[in-house]
Amino acid sequence: MKTKVIRMNPQQLDMEGIREAGEILKQGGLVAFPTETVYGLGGNGLDPQASAKIYQAKGRPSDNPLIIHIADMEDLAKIVKEVPESAKKLASVYWPGPLTMIFEKSDIVPYETTGGMDTVAVRMPDHPLAQALIRAGGSYVAAPSANTSGRPSPTMASHVEEDLDGKIDMVLDGGPVGIGLESTIVDFTEEIPTILRPGYINQEMVSRVIGQVQMDRGLIQADSKVKPKAPGMKYRHYAPKADLTVVEGSPEAVQEKICALVDEKIKAGEKVGVIATEESMQAYPEGIVKCIGTRADEESIARHLFAVLREFDDCGVTYIYSEAFDTPQMGQAIMNRLMKAAGQKKILV
Repeated sequence: MKTKVIRMNPQQLDMEGIREAGEILKQGGLVAFPTETVYGLGGNGLDPQASAKIYQAKGRPSDNPLIIHIADMEDLAKIVKEVPESAKKLASVYWPGPLTMIFEKSDIVPYETTGGMDTVAVRMPDHPLAQALIRAGGSYVAAPSANTSGRPSPTMASHVEEDLDGKIDMVLDGGPVGIGLESTIVDFTEEIPTILRPGYINQEMVSRVIGQVQMDRGLIQADSKVKPKAPGMKYRHYAPKADLTVVEGSPEAVQEKICALVDEKIKAGEKVGVIATEESMQAYPEGIVKCIGTRADEESIARHLFAVLREFDDCGVTYIYSEAFDTPQMGQAIMNRLMKAAGQKKILV
């Protein structure tokens, strides 16, 4: 299969390109496209065979559910049994936006899309290209991140091409994404609404709108027989090829520890990478040091995380050490992704 790439300005859409991509979706094909979070790999969410193609292209476990993307609120009723009042309130504030909500699915949604679950995850992206594609493709686009399963999520079309070229029909290149971390997922099928994946919209922001909301108690182990209700709960995600460890503590202690670890690995003949910030770059005299952003702008850290992990793959490093990030709004989401990429390896100093 030859993957066609169409580049366009999200503010000046190529409607002929959008129409062509929509026809691919209607015919059961796959199209990668940008959202405000990361690039998604889209297929017809109501077509079991299209969902199966998504799993195949990504190398994704088939019990890992897909998110159905919609562009209009009236399309929600067709794919869910009911929408609780609290979910309607949350949607009125954060849709379109980086928010996914889980409901009981209607019979029209195939189990191939939901990973065998009776629930369905739904999101309304806040991106003009994504919205146009969803409408052109039949209103219900199932889309996980457009990467090989387990790899860092794609924040640029080049990341998609790197992982999926020749495996999917088309890539719509709308430039780099804005947020860089996947959407917050809130489960409304529990007695108390539960955040299954943190994102740009944090627990406090959700609570301000709907009142009580709880965080999921933990990840499902990879060898568990339990089906995950949302993407990213069960399997190792976002992982670079190198062995990644997160170091947490006071800035001085973290920098001292990372320097010692880097020195040790270099003496052993290893190629080592360091994830630092603008504030700490100068603290690391050895190794390949990459800046993830500034702590004064946590959105810059979120936006660059996955790209930096991919850059280390290109450098051929064997070990990566990263500072921890306890930032006010997105710290929980950043650390969630970083710890999954590290396989939960962390050193406290």
